[in-house]
Amino acid sequence: MEITITLLRANIDNAKELHAMQVKAFKELLEKYQDYDTNPGNESVEKLEARLKQDFTFYYFIYIGQQKAGAIRIVDQKENGKNKRISPIFILPEFQGKGIAQKAIRLCEEMHGNENWELDTILQESKNCHLYEKTGYRQTGKTEVINERLTLTFYEKKKADRPLS
Repeated sequence: MEITITLLRANIDNAKELHAMQVKAFKELLEKYQDYDTNPGNESVEKLEARLKQDFTFYYFIYIGQQKAGAIRIVDQKENGKNKRISPIFILPEFQGKGIAQKAIRLCEEMHGNENWELDTILQESKNCHLYEKTGYRQTGKTEVINERLTLTFYEKKKADRPLS
């Protein structure tokens, strides 16, 4: 069965709800990697509120029907040649593994332009890496060791990069 998703922009009034969803979605990864300084699940609601106030930040709730399945943040400074950034995207545990993140990424690329994107993810999470590679992102070769358990790997998507079917 084909899942249809919609994106609805969040605003400052949604900060506490977004924060609760983000904490829930990243809880397992935070426990696994103990990356307390970098994991979105350990961010304060105040940090999320500050991002919501940025004129170049776009948070969207990801809906399946009337249910909020997750959210995605796009950093888009709307400057020629400047990459847009996904940071973070999360799907609530009960909705994971259904292709929702892939569809949300594609919708955001349609809305914000489908060239010059970047993101980073946990190198040790092969499902995350596969998701981004499937949507046309390529590893840049840049990595950043966060701790003995976790390394971030960086991705980009230029105009010529095409998704794997």
